[in-house]
Amino acid sequence: MRAQAKLLVLKLIKENQLDDIMVQVEQMKFRLTYIFLKLFSKNRILTSIYYLFSSEFKREQYSVINGKMVHFGDILNKRNNDYLLRRNIHRIEKGLLMRPRKDVFAARFINETMNSFDYLLDKNDSSISNTQLKWANDVLKEYFRVVGSHPSIDKEKKRYNELKIKNKINNSNKFIPYKRNLEKQMVITLEQLKELSIIRRSVRWFEDKPVPRQAIDYAIEIGLQAPSACNRQPFRYQIFDDPELVKKIAKIPSGTAGFYHNIPTLVAVIGDLTAYPFERDRHLIYIDSSLSIMPFLYGLEVQGLSSCPLNWPDIEKKEKELEKIIRTKKYERVIMFIAVGYPDEDAKVAFSRKKDIDEFRTFNLNVDEV
Repeated sequence: MRAQAKLLVLKLIKENQLDDIMVQVEQMKFRLTYIFLKLFSKNRILTSIYYLFSSEFKREQYSVINGKMVHFGDILNKRNNDYLLRRNIHRIEKGLLMRPRKDVFAARFINETMNSFDYLLDKNDSSISNTQLKWANDVLKEYFRVVGSHPSIDKEKKRYNELKIKNKINNSNKFIPYKRNLEKQMVITLEQLKELSIIRRSVRWFEDKPVPRQAIDYAIEIGLQAPSACNRQPFRYQIFDDPELVKKIAKIPSGTAGFYHNIPTLVAVIGDLTAYPFERDRHLIYIDSSLSIMPFLYGLEVQGLSSCPLNWPDIEKKEKELEKIIRTKKYERVIMFIAVGYPDEDAKVAFSRKKDIDEFRTFNLNVDEV
């Protein structure tokens, strides 16, 4: 039977019919898929039933619930949650700069903020930089100085004043809301910024030359100035520059076939879902990390380095393959990989014609026109 099937396939190949048959099979799969989608997309209940039998979002759900568990566990056990403290200190900052400023604000979350701050101060957690601790302290000090009386606030103000802070935090240069020097906005011209965006293109062929770690760090420092929801910055950069390890990892993402062996340095950007107590915020790891990645790429470019963002699709087989190597935590998600290196001067890049601005932009679109 197998021999007959093999002969049939060989005959079809000779007659150039196999491709036509495969196209017809694909079209039939598309039709069946469309029929199912049309049925289950009629309302949200049917959609939920459809995804009960689909594994497409299972890993995301697993990561989100583990992130929530860690987040709430930190609060209940009065442990430090870096993201909680960063979020709350930033919320207090926004209260300080409001116009007009409320006499009483942040009363609802000042207790959990002080719990986290107190824990950090007491444990001297090495994972938290002194500058972050200083930022939290400076904002809290200013907050308690200007905020009005309220039972919750008065209690935490007394607690703050009793903390032994003096020798633990540098008191120079207050890290509190300030007025920007707007003259500095014109250091880089609009033309220069646009030119940089045109020069930067995804490069797939690099020189056989190591990338200085200092150059990567400098570009990351630029990327970390990007905006982030409540300043949580729920991601990290993991750098791979061991040649064998880079080749092993670089062939896993989609779209690297043919050039993965040529990548000198590989950067993984990994999101952390312990930053959020609610599912509604689960997409922020993708949004905030992407906001950081673009200036990171520009930071590489101005140092003579080139890059190529690599697609990381949500495919369980690939996730498991990668998990064996880089051992991400249950609440972490890989956002993307970025190939980095010195560009091969003789190699070409794709023209990648971008869409015209009119295809992207509208002003004050009426609801009826959507």
